[in-house]
Amino acid sequence: MFGQEGSRLRLEWGPEGVAALGEQCAVLVVVDVLSFSTAVDVVVGRGGAVRPVRWVDRASAAPPADPSWTLRPSSLVSVPPGTVLDLPSANGATLCDLAASTGAVVLAGCLRNARAVAGAARVLADGGPIGVVPGGERWGVDLAEAADAGPLRPAVEDWLGAGAVVASLLGYGSASVEAAMAAEAFAWASVEDALAGCVSGRELIAAGHAGDVALASQVNVSTAVPRLVDGVLRA
Repeated sequence: MFGQEGSRLRLEWGPEGVAALGEQCAVLVVVDVLSFSTAVDVVVGRGGAVRPVRWVDRASAAPPADPSWTLRPSSLVSVPPGTVLDLPSANGATLCDLAASTGAVVLAGCLRNARAVAGAARVLADGGPIGVVPGGERWGVDLAEAADAGPLRPAVEDWLGAGAVVASLLGYGSASVEAAMAAEAFAWASVEDALAGCVSGRELIAAGHAGDVALASQVNVSTAVPRLVDGVLRA
């Protein structure tokens, strides 16, 4: 039941979503719009690659060659081709690492590359179920200080990003209610306004990172399809 059996397009949140869908789906698409998946899209679109690092393992991440490179997508728009960057995050990176153990093909999706990722998922799944996993955010945790991430907070930006992927997959087969509702939300939303007005976007804008929110709000501007192979997301 919780794996949304009987549907070829499925959607569930966070680590529990990976567990529920991972062993049943041929492809898992991890969505963390603000900001891991968007950062990955930027790097992979420039010919680089990203090694997702679980949040609890962030101390072991290799330092970037340029200290200005961070999880902020706008800091990565000039990353040279061939760069392999360790990126820790409490949501997207952690979920990619969890998903790697399920046996599914793992892709990283966001608003920018939703159509391209959906097209690749359709081919790679070869008729099997496709699961989309919005990462969400975390409640009540200062991620700069906390050893572990806090409880999941479902987040508007990831629901819309997941919906954008599902919307590009409609016609592949039956969609679960969870997947179909995300696609509906994406269809009627003003994405730019939603990301700027949601809690996650407001937090970033207040911290001076409006450019990251604007970059993450762009829809289907990228053809990058980051696929996790041997622990690295690359084209």
